[in-house]
Amino acid sequence: MSGFGIAGPPPAPSIPGWTHLRTGKVRDLYTNNLNHILLVASDRISAYDWVMSTEIPGKGAVLTQLSLFWFDLLADIIPNHVVSTDVPDEVEDRAIIVQPLQMFEIECVARGYLTGSGWSEYQKNSAVCGNLLPVGLVDGSHLPESIFTPATKADIGDHDINIDFDGATKIVGVEDAHLLKNLTIKLYDTAADFARSRGILLADTKFEFGRNSDGDILLGDEALTPDSSRFWDQESWKPGGAQPSYDKQFLRDYLVSSGWDRNSPPPELPDEIVEKTALRYEEAFFRITGSKF
Repeated sequence: MSGFGIAGPPPAPSIPGWTHLRTGKVRDLYTNNLNHILLVASDRISAYDWVMSTEIPGKGAVLTQLSLFWFDLLADIIPNHVVSTDVPDEVEDRAIIVQPLQMFEIECVARGYLTGSGWSEYQKNSAVCGNLLPVGLVDGSHLPESIFTPATKADIGDHDINIDFDGATKIVGVEDAHLLKNLTIKLYDTAADFARSRGILLADTKFEFGRNSDGDILLGDEALTPDSSRFWDQESWKPGGAQPSYDKQFLRDYLVSSGWDRNSPPPELPDEIVEKTALRYEEAFFRITGSKF
């Protein structure tokens, strides 16, 4: 059984004027009398479907501020759910006020490089989520064109399941599936071009979309963070194996080397792993935005 471990999800802090709605792996959600949502990114970190008991200082602020950077950069393609960044002092820098959305029940994933679960699937049938790819690709290969590889949304502790486009149409309908696919690819290609100008390769990323009360489709949740994307250094990219990433690489490597069985609560993280992981997130922020965190 995976998830939050023995203690369950941590208690959400009380915030005057806001009522706690729910707690996810990383985020805490609140609402107010205006029907707005306060989306708070905690410093929690997850790996292998478990939330670690050790937090990564500053991680929530990095995720929030990087998402805001991308929301602004991509606003000409699609509006987003942000209402205000004027948040309570208790969650300064790591929260945004957003409008509630009826979220689509699929994860909208775009890939420009072959890696992760895509590489695993390609080795079996030369395709990823129904997208037939050329023979001879290796782990880390740049794809001829960006592909849409949707997934189901899983509860905490469960795995998202990759599906093909037909599977997506059965969940959201044919018209919306086409809309989401086109939006996902356009957002990915735009973001990948920008990241490349900063010396970063955007290997893949996940978007989440929803409809507001007017029926408009908006970009929600987070956007193009190390938690939802794979960022690689352009200079060190070398197809043929796993690439160093600006994400949880130090954490995952430590967990593998620790002998943890992934079925029982994970071990506490050493200070060195916490510090290295925090610096990796901050470096991703700096490389992409050009600003120190």
